[in-house]
This record gives sequence, structure tokens and C-alpha cells, in this order.
Amino acid sequence: MKTIALSALIVALTAPVPALGTAAEPSRLSLAFEASAPTGAVMVTLFDSEAAYAGGAPVRQARIDLAKGERTAVFGGLQAGNYAVKAFHDVNGDGRMNANPFGVPIEPVAFSNNAPVNMGAPGWDKVRFEVRGATAQTIKFR
Repeated sequence: MKTIALSALIVALTAPVPALGTAAEPSRLSLAFEASAPTGAVMVTLFDSEAAYAGGAPVRQARIDLAKGERTAVFGGLQAGNYAVKAFHDVNGDGRMNANPFGVPIEPVAFSNNAPVNMGAPGWDKVRFEVRGATAQTIKFR
């Protein structure tokens, strides 16, 4: 009996033990927006890959009601990794980004990393940022 108990103890002590804190914990992203007018809403799209950013589906979306004093979008439960943000200030509150006849936005737009707009949306390399744990950005409209 002692031999069996001793053998069980040796097996238990020599078994691999998972490292503490290695499980992938969800990350949280807070985006604060600086808008020039307190009207309408900010429409936010969050992308988790270059392909999605270039025309695919966003991983998350949010609507921030500026008229109610809201200024921040929070996305919880994200996997750690690279993300990018596209946003526009829906000044007139019609739920869509208005553009001129040439397709140029007439409502303010913004991108993560405050990437500048130059003849179109900035590329993934300019807007990509890492989310790991609690991450925050302040984004300004152009």
C-alpha cells in the first residue's frame, strides 16, 4: 500500500504543470473621440486584419451618441492582436457617411493612430496597432 501511495506521489510531482497566467485573457480597447461638434453620432468600425480593413467585415461596430455627451467606445472580450479603426462623424444623424458627387466624404473621418488622410483612406501599415490587455487611444477627426 505504501508503495502505491509513494508511486502516485512521484507521478503527481513529476507531471508537467501548466504555467500560471498563460491562458489568453480577453483584451479591452477604449477609444475616445475628439469631435468638433456635439451633434450627431460617431460611427466606429473595428477591424482585426488587413483583409477586413481593405473591404471585409468589421469584427465590431459601435455608435457613440455625441448629442447625449458620449465620447468613448469600449470593445471588451477581444483577442490580443492587431486591430485598426475607421470612424466618421455622422453630423446630420442620417446613419451614413455623406459624400460629394465624386465620392469624397463631406463628413469628418478618423482612423486609428490618427493616421492622416491623403487621397483616400490610409493603409493598414499606418492604422494598425496592437491590442493586448487594457489598450486605449484618443482619435481626432479630420
